[in-house]
Amino acid sequence: MNIRRNFFAALAGLWLVFSWTSATAADLVVWHAYRGAERTAFEKVVGIFNAANPDINVKSLPVPYDAYADKITAAVPRGRGPDVFIFAQDRLGGWVEGGQTVEPIDFFLEDETIEALLPGMMEAMTYRETVYGLPIAYKSPAMIYNKAIIKNPPQTTDELVQVAKEHTAAAGGRYGLVYQYSDFYYHSALLNAFGGRVFDPEGPTPTVDDPKNIQSIDLMMKWFKEDGIVPPDPSSTLVTALFNEGKSPIVFNGPWFISEIEGIDVGVTAMPTVNEAGGAPMKPWLTVEGIYVSAQSGHKEEAYAFATFIATDDESAFIRAVEGRQLPSHAGVYDRPEVSGDPVLAGFREQFNNSIPMPNYAEMTLMWSPVTTAMNKITKGSASSEAGLKAAQAELSASVAALRTGR
Repeated sequence: MNIRRNFFAALAGLWLVFSWTSATAADLVVWHAYRGAERTAFEKVVGIFNAANPDINVKSLPVPYDAYADKITAAVPRGRGPDVFIFAQDRLGGWVEGGQTVEPIDFFLEDETIEALLPGMMEAMTYRETVYGLPIAYKSPAMIYNKAIIKNPPQTTDELVQVAKEHTAAAGGRYGLVYQYSDFYYHSALLNAFGGRVFDPEGPTPTVDDPKNIQSIDLMMKWFKEDGIVPPDPSSTLVTALFNEGKSPIVFNGPWFISEIEGIDVGVTAMPTVNEAGGAPMKPWLTVEGIYVSAQSGHKEEAYAFATFIATDDESAFIRAVEGRQLPSHAGVYDRPEVSGDPVLAGFREQFNNSIPMPNYAEMTLMWSPVTTAMNKITKGSASSEAGLKAAQAELSASVAALRTGR
């Protein structure tokens, strides 16, 4: 970090000390979409921060997830939103391009903050070489298996197919593997193993019809049509039902799925390596939850202090992991035995080593509709992998061109 940044960071620190000693407490509002144990743990952490900082009063406000992103987009630029908000990185580019929503934090950021985090996490919080948030938690699919049925989880896709065939009886509604393979988010694990992309990082220019992407879908379709190890029409409801009924012993899913499991002793581990991709590991997209300072906040220094506490404080991370069942971005928490010895948390932490942050380009929101249409056509047999992705490429390219023209 250069001398100029250290100098300004020191000034910011002095100003923060001065503001905290003033007579009037800074009231901060933080928006989040947590529910259940996540919400309880987060509010406990907020209480700890408030107790340690009597001149800052943070108020936690849960927002229904379905309307959350749109509410940020509509309210924050008009000054009607919170001082701090928590959301995944996939909307970051759009908020930055739209303006007046997210405050750049390079001015405040110190090396010690970055060093407290898992490696590579800041990439998700960076857009056009500027840092806009701090990562506080991550989520990605991993391999979840029924320990009563699967004693040694498969390490390669060859082993996966072999084991899955042993537990498949389509006539009886049994499939050795179940996941939402027609959902492009879940398919990303295979796509990334082959080295595929949906955007050129230098553009971002759409690359949906890249030959590597086609290869990845061809393998997925082989599992479906030729090997027959996955069910047709794999909805989230079907995935849950087949796993809970013991009809599918292996599922690719994320930490959110754990709360849906009933009466099954599960193991969690990293997805297999892909023989067809030269032994590269499956690499699902990593969703990184960031904590952002609103560009409209009147208490940016205090807001950043709170964001830093959530992201880097060891006790905060511990409470969110053990009580909230989150996967914190704080690196040191995984050294604590209560976390490292937790088979679920440790399993998803293992998958983190083979994952790729989901792109945060503004154009990312335009991708989902055309690739969803393509995946549906491909899995239903109305388009080949090549034709389906070629059509998605054309539609996405047109949408991106229109977006850029409108800016």
